[in-house]
Amino acid sequence: MNTSQTLEDAAVRLPLPTPLAAVEVADSARRGVPRVVLVAAGEPPVLGPGGEGLPEDVSAQAGVTRRVDDRWVLGVGDGTAAQWRRAGAALARALGEDGTTPSCDVLLPEDADAEAVRGFVLGAVLGDYRFKVTEQPTPERVRSYRLVVSDPGYTEVLAEEARRAHVLASATALNRDLANAPSNVKDPAWLASTAAKLARAVPGLDAVVRDEKWLAARGFGGVLAVGGGSARPPRLLELSWRGGDGPHLVLVGKGITFDTGGISIKPADGMHLMRTDMSGGAAVIAALIAVARRGLPLRVTGLVPCAENHVSGSAYRPGDVVRHFGGTTSEIGNTDAEGRLVLADAMAYAVRELAPDLMVDVATLTGAMKVSLGLRTGGFFTGSDELARRVVEAGQRVGEAWWRMPLLEEHVDDVRGELADLKQAPGGPGAITAALFLREFTGGLPWAHLDIAGPARAEKPYDEVAPGATGFAARTLVELAETYTR
Repeated sequence: MNTSQTLEDAAVRLPLPTPLAAVEVADSARRGVPRVVLVAAGEPPVLGPGGEGLPEDVSAQAGVTRRVDDRWVLGVGDGTAAQWRRAGAALARALGEDGTTPSCDVLLPEDADAEAVRGFVLGAVLGDYRFKVTEQPTPERVRSYRLVVSDPGYTEVLAEEARRAHVLASATALNRDLANAPSNVKDPAWLASTAAKLARAVPGLDAVVRDEKWLAARGFGGVLAVGGGSARPPRLLELSWRGGDGPHLVLVGKGITFDTGGISIKPADGMHLMRTDMSGGAAVIAALIAVARRGLPLRVTGLVPCAENHVSGSAYRPGDVVRHFGGTTSEIGNTDAEGRLVLADAMAYAVRELAPDLMVDVATLTGAMKVSLGLRTGGFFTGSDELARRVVEAGQRVGEAWWRMPLLEEHVDDVRGELADLKQAPGGPGAITAALFLREFTGGLPWAHLDIAGPARAEKPYDEVAPGATGFAARTLVELAETYTR
C-alpha cells in the first residue's frame, strides 16, 4: 500500500473560498423575481416603491423580515449604515431559511446613498455565511440581489459602491474561511501555500513562502522557537502589492495555526478554538488580496509568520532566551505569549529589509483585551494621533468598532530584560506590556498594534457575523490602506 497516497486520499478537503451571493445595481426590476419592500422608522414608513397594500402592522425595526404575498418586507430602522447592514444580514438569513427565493430585487428609496448600499451589501453577502466540513461538496450559491434605484442617474455611482462593498465582504469571508479551517489540515505550510495560491490568482499580487531553513539562516529566532515544538515546521509568507508611488504600508499578521500554549499549556476548555489563533494573519492575507482586487495606487506588503505552538521535547521553555531577526534578545516568561515573538521577527524584518513608511500589526494577542473591551470591539495602540484617527474612521466606514488603548510609558521598564534585552511576558497590564514589547521592533516608524482577541470569534450570530471566526479587521485594513490614496 502507498501510505502517502492513502493519506492524500483521506485528507479533508476544505470548502474555500466560500461561494458568496452576487449583487448588482440597476434601474429596473426583473420579471418574476420576488421584490423586497423597505420599511423605516418615521414618516412615511415605506421607503421607495412597492408598498401598496401592505398591512399596517409591518415593523420598521432593523432586520425584521416578513413575507407578504409575493413580496418580502424588510425593516431598516433609522436608516444608518449599521441598520442597513443588520437589515441585509437578516434578509439573507430569512431567505436561506425560506429556501424558495434564490434571487430578489430590493427596491431602494430615492435618497439611498453610498453608505446605505455599502451597509446592505456587507450584510446581505455575509449574513448567511456558513463554513462546514462535510462529505458533500459545498453547493454553489445561486442567490443574487439586484438593488433597484429610482433615479437612473445614480445607478453607476451606487453600482461602484456595491462592487467595493462586495470586495470587502469577500475579504471578510476569506478571513473567516482561513480561520475556521481545522488545524489538522491548517498547518503552517498549508496556510502559507494556500494563501500564496489565492494571491497569485490576482493580477499584480506577488507571493513568496519561506521555509524553516530560510528562517534559520536569517536568524528568525522567535518564529523558530515558537514552532520548534511541532513536527510541522514554521513558514513566513510575504505578499507584495506594488500599485503605485504612494506610501509603503506593511501589514503584519500573527499566523499561529494552533496554540496549545506550549509548556505553559492552556486549560482544556476552549482549546479547540485555538484553530482561529491565526485570525490576524488571515486578516492580512484577505486584506492584501482585496487591496490588489481594488487596484489601490500604493505599495502594500503583508507578512504572516506562521507557526504551530505545540508541546514536545523540542518545545521552547520559560526561562529561555530567544534572539530575534536583527539581534534583539527576549527572555521567555510564558510560552503561551507566543504571538508577540513571531510578530517581533516579522516586524524587525520589515524595518530592515522593506523600508516601509508605516506599519500595522494585527493579532489575537491577549486575553486582557477581551476583559477590557469585550467581544465586539477591537483594541489598538499607537503613538500617532493621525494613525489612530485613520484606524477608527476606517473601522466606522466598514462596520468594525475600534477603541484606542494607552501606551503607558510608566510600564516601559517592565519589558526590560534581566537575562536578555527584553522580557517577553513581564506581567502587569498584559495588553499594554505586549504592545510596549512590540514597539521595540518598530524602528521608530509610525505604527499601530491591533489586538483582536475579543472580536475575532463569536459564539452566536449578530448583525452580519456568523458563529465561529468573524473575519474582523480585514475590512478595516483595506479601508485604512485606501485612506493613503486619497
